[in-house]
Amino acid sequence: MLLTVTLNASIDKRYVVDSFEVGHVNRVKECSYYPGGKGLNVSKPAAIIGAEVLATGFTGGHAGAYIEEALEPFNVKADFYHVKDESRSCINIYDESTGKETEFLEPGFTVKPEEFEAFKKHFTGLVEKAEVVAMSGSVPRGLDYHAYQELVKIVKDAGKPVILDTSGELLKHGVDACPTLVKPNKDEIRMLTGLPCDDIDQVIGAAKKLHEKGIEYVAVSLGIDGSLIVCDEGVYRAKVPQNKPVNTVGCGDTMIAGFATSLAGGLSVPDMMARASAMSNAAAMREETGFFVMEDYEKILPQITVEKVE
Repeated sequence: MLLTVTLNASIDKRYVVDSFEVGHVNRVKECSYYPGGKGLNVSKPAAIIGAEVLATGFTGGHAGAYIEEALEPFNVKADFYHVKDESRSCINIYDESTGKETEFLEPGFTVKPEEFEAFKKHFTGLVEKAEVVAMSGSVPRGLDYHAYQELVKIVKDAGKPVILDTSGELLKHGVDACPTLVKPNKDEIRMLTGLPCDDIDQVIGAAKKLHEKGIEYVAVSLGIDGSLIVCDEGVYRAKVPQNKPVNTVGCGDTMIAGFATSLAGGLSVPDMMARASAMSNAAAMREETGFFVMEDYEKILPQITVEKVE
């Protein structure tokens, strides 16, 4: 079972308008609602590829109940810790006339210290049932930069693999707990190591520095140039077909789902990179965030090349 952690879950709302005008009434042509948050965008593609997925984190109020109910069609089970306040919404406005998107991200509720302590006990019980844990995204107000560091320690103490995918100070403090796998981009790995990452050799050098700290797999996303992994077996690089993307939002989360399900399935590093890359590439071909179609995945998978570069 894959356990995903979304501490700052939301209802993601997408509005399509003819022409977005500030200060005017804007009529919505189309609207859609999805359970959102980076961890849930890991949950959905993991379930599509065939994993048993349990989602946890914080939810609250009627909005939180909707988030949990909306996961059912994706075959994702939910076991969240409930707070009294309402879960947040995040709104994306797509302007058809310009092709531009405008986002409004609510801050959400504040988690009290005693609520986080209660969640950690709840989480510890869920970890016992999990094969792999993947935690992603931002945290609610009330939690400090050490929140993920504490959760990673709980998973490692249980002897389970744990993936951390976040940013900024949360990532900086989270890597100190040495999760099993991290997936920084070039800017993030530069921030973590203080090393220049202007070319592929420098990126590999920075990834090696993180690996030497005790992180088993350091995966670095390279955008259209694919990705690489530094691990005990060496350095591997995956290259992907240059398909025209429809929506790249959430593709990184889908890649995390590929890594997580591969770790649970005991796949080799090349097979893990191929699966994660193909899932991410397939997700870019669909409008819905955190979603892909198996037909696309099966078509793309043979086009992925993974080579050992060191």
